[in-house]
Amino acid sequence: MFKIFYPKEYFDSTYSIDFNKYYKMGYRAVIFDVDNTLVEHDAPADERATELIKGLMNMGYQVCFLSNNDEERVKSFNENLGAKYIYKAGKPLAKGYNNAMEIMGTDRKNTLFVGDQIFTDIWGANNAGIRSVLVQPIAKHEEIQIVLKRIPEKLILHFYLKKNKLRTKK
Repeated sequence: MFKIFYPKEYFDSTYSIDFNKYYKMGYRAVIFDVDNTLVEHDAPADERATELIKGLMNMGYQVCFLSNNDEERVKSFNENLGAKYIYKAGKPLAKGYNNAMEIMGTDRKNTLFVGDQIFTDIWGANNAGIRSVLVQPIAKHEEIQIVLKRIPEKLILHFYLKKNKLRTKK
């Protein structure tokens, strides 16, 4: 019933994902949501985010940030990282994900998406046909429109975890 919203995988944090494993599986690109996936909402790229992104790029990954936020936010986050980015992406529409793959020169088979919201990030990645990875949000305090979305997300997550007999991967 809710399968279109189910992630392929679910982790407690972006920073607990074993990207080496995915590289060995043939993945060569990661599309990331920014806010609450890599850093708290509106925060600059911190040391942990910088280390992760630069490490992925050194490993051979293409990296693209895909955000529904405005250009100023995404550009400033990316300033010292040098990744590609798309702002006002229109998630959950597949167009932004497809554009990200196009500018990275990758495809559905070798691209991962990592994000913290089911109704924008995961639904969009699933619409685009790429491997979707859900992470728990970094911050517990969010804007009201996101808090309201988290209520039905909990229901979907409950059924996802029950179906897969899982907890988050650490």
